[in-house]
Amino acid sequence: MSEDYLLFLNVAYSFSILRPLQAAIRRRGGVAAWFLHGLNPSLLKPDELLLHSVDEVKRFNPRAVFVPGTWVPDFFPGIKVQVFHGLGIWKKGHFRIRGLFDLYCTHGPATTLPFQELAERYRYFRVVQTGWPKVDALFRSASATDREKTSAVNKPVILYAPTFSPAFTSAPALAETIRSMAAQGRYHWLIKVHPLMDQGIVDMYRRMECRDLTFVEDPDILPCLRAADVMLTDESSVVAEFLLLGKPVVTFRNSSPGPYLLNVLHTSELEGAIGAALNDAGDMKRHADEFIRMNHPYDDGMSSERVLDAADRFIDQYKGRLKAKPPNVWRKIKIRRRMRYYRLR
Repeated sequence: MSEDYLLFLNVAYSFSILRPLQAAIRRRGGVAAWFLHGLNPSLLKPDELLLHSVDEVKRFNPRAVFVPGTWVPDFFPGIKVQVFHGLGIWKKGHFRIRGLFDLYCTHGPATTLPFQELAERYRYFRVVQTGWPKVDALFRSASATDREKTSAVNKPVILYAPTFSPAFTSAPALAETIRSMAAQGRYHWLIKVHPLMDQGIVDMYRRMECRDLTFVEDPDILPCLRAADVMLTDESSVVAEFLLLGKPVVTFRNSSPGPYLLNVLHTSELEGAIGAALNDAGDMKRHADEFIRMNHPYDDGMSSERVLDAADRFIDQYKGRLKAKPPNVWRKIKIRRRMRYYRLR
C-alpha cells in the first residue's frame, strides 16, 4: 500500500495548514510531496519535496490529496480531501459543495452537522470530524521564545490582524489610533496583515514600526497568536484561532459579533475595550468556551493524525463504493485552463 500523500495549495498562508499534516505523515513513515499552483517554490523548506508537473504527480501516485482551498484538479490521482482554509463558518461559500472532493474533514459540531446533512443529500462524499491541522501547532509546539521575539516582555501584547477585503477591513480606519496608542507605550503592538492586503496599506503599517510596534513579516501567524494577550481585528476568520487559546478578542465594526467578542463601533472606544478585554473573566469568557466546544473542541494537537486516519478509512471502506461525482464539465475545463493541462490521460 502506498504511503505517499500530496499537499496541494495556491495561497501562501496555507503552508501553516498543511505542514502539520506533513509532520504527521513523516511520523508514520510516509512521504509527503507538495504541488504549488502560482506560488514561488522558494517558500518551501530545503527538506520538502516539490513536484513540478502533473506528470510528476501522476508518477508519484499519491494515496490522497489534501486541499485547504476550494478546488483541486480531478486528474490528480488519489482521493481528494478538503481540510479548509479557516475556521470561519460565517464566511461566504463555506458550505458550498463543488463536486470535487471525496472527503470533508470538519472541525467541530458547527461544521460537521451541516456537512453531514449535505453528504446525505448528495451521497458522493463522506464527512468526518477531525479538527483542523493548522492548530495542532498551537497545542503541540508552543515556543518559549515567542514572547521574547517582541520587545514587550513586561507589558501586554496586542495583535492587530485585520482582514484584507476592502469592504470589511479596518486597516485604514484604525491606522492613526494604533499609531497613537503605540506612541503612548502602554502596550506592545504586533501588526500582522493579510497576505492579500492592499500594498499601500501594508507599506503604511510597515512605516509605523517603532519601539512598541512590530510589523510582522513572517507569513505564519501562529507565533503571533501565542505571543499576544489580546487580538484586535474586524471580520477576519483568525478570530476563531485566537479564541481557541482562551484569549479575548476585540473587533472593530464586526457585522455579526457574537457574545464571545467585544465589538466597538468608534475609534474612541478602542483603548477602553482593550483594557476591558485584558481584565475579562465573565460572560465573554463563558461564551468563548461555548464557541470552542461547537467550532473546535480539540486541544490535543492531534487533528492531523485524525485527518490521516479518516483518509485511510475512506480508502478502505468507501473508495469506489459511493455515488459518482457529478460531471462538472465546465468547472473541470476551467481547472484545466488554470493548470494549462489538456491531456485526457
